[in-house]
Amino acid sequence: MKILMVSIPTLHFFRWANQLQDAGHEVYWFDITGMSQHVSKISWIQQKVDWKLKWDYPGRILVKNKFPKLYKFIQQFNEKDTAKTFENYLNEIKPDVVHSFALYLSCSPIIEVMEKNPAQKWIYSSWGSDLFYFQNEPAYLKDIKRVLPRINYLFTDCLRDYEIAKQYGFSGEFLGVFPGGGGFELNEMETYKLPISQRKTILIKGFQGRSGRAIPVLKAITTLKEQLLNYEIVVFGSDPQTFEYVTNSELKKWKNFQILGKILHEEVLKLMGKSLICIGNSNSDGMPNTMLEAIFMGAFPIQSNPGGATAELIQNGVNGLLIEDCEDEQKIKEIVNRALNNCNFDNAESLNQIKIVPKLHYIKVKNEVISIYKKLN
Repeated sequence: MKILMVSIPTLHFFRWANQLQDAGHEVYWFDITGMSQHVSKISWIQQKVDWKLKWDYPGRILVKNKFPKLYKFIQQFNEKDTAKTFENYLNEIKPDVVHSFALYLSCSPIIEVMEKNPAQKWIYSSWGSDLFYFQNEPAYLKDIKRVLPRINYLFTDCLRDYEIAKQYGFSGEFLGVFPGGGGFELNEMETYKLPISQRKTILIKGFQGRSGRAIPVLKAITTLKEQLLNYEIVVFGSDPQTFEYVTNSELKKWKNFQILGKILHEEVLKLMGKSLICIGNSNSDGMPNTMLEAIFMGAFPIQSNPGGATAELIQNGVNGLLIEDCEDEQKIKEIVNRALNNCNFDNAESLNQIKIVPKLHYIKVKNEVISIYKKLN
């Protein structure tokens, strides 16, 4: 089967696509950004990349960085049309199925082409905040209502988003719930895991931004200084807003507190492998990959629950704790305090290893995904 995948260049996409290596399909990738070079991680896939610019003029990057308004003006005349370029590639490849990853990134830009080709089978993979967050933005909701009735097949990373998709016109075949980047390779992750009894780190995802809500968590732990004296507090993946908050707070004076920016994925796994608790907080997400990785690494998850997505895996107080209001620092304080004083970390880790980890093993997910693609042929 010929499969034309449409996505931005991300690790999640590369991991998902690599599930199909040696599965007998002819796979192509249309980089919707048009700006990446050939990607070695998916070298077995035929790639349509680096197509966006009509002319990569000398000094373009300098202009982009120093004179953004001028750059934006120039690019109006220097960029090829995404829909037209995709249409030409579609006609050239003549795939059996098109598979788009993320609605607003990889469905909306090509919807006019797909509407002109109603017989062309189309899969859409919903990622993270794709539907839950953007349904509240009028311009995006318009796209959602236009795209979903045209979609033939749907993957999601949580059941919540399947229900949302049906509300806005999806009537095709639901292909199931899978992590956005496919399954997890346990053998690689196991090497970083410490026994629960040796763990003294509390790990916090430091993203604030559009949907991240790290700052309410930091405000909450600031009031728990005495209870946290025997733990190492590490904040990772922090953005400028989070750094600014810490700089102006008493946390910077704590000897057991460390804040990190973006770090290598391997370093994140190492931190998780020595963490007793991992906290993630946002106002919108699907099934958080960071939480899944933390569970695989044996950490106790404390996670926000937008739209009930996280509760699909976490039974509150049993194998993790749920944050129902991502802005309520007092409630978050109570949740962290509950974890420190009343939760059985060994029991939670055991339950997660029995009930969750086997379902998301790389080989299991890969075989299920390959089987689903075969049925579409």
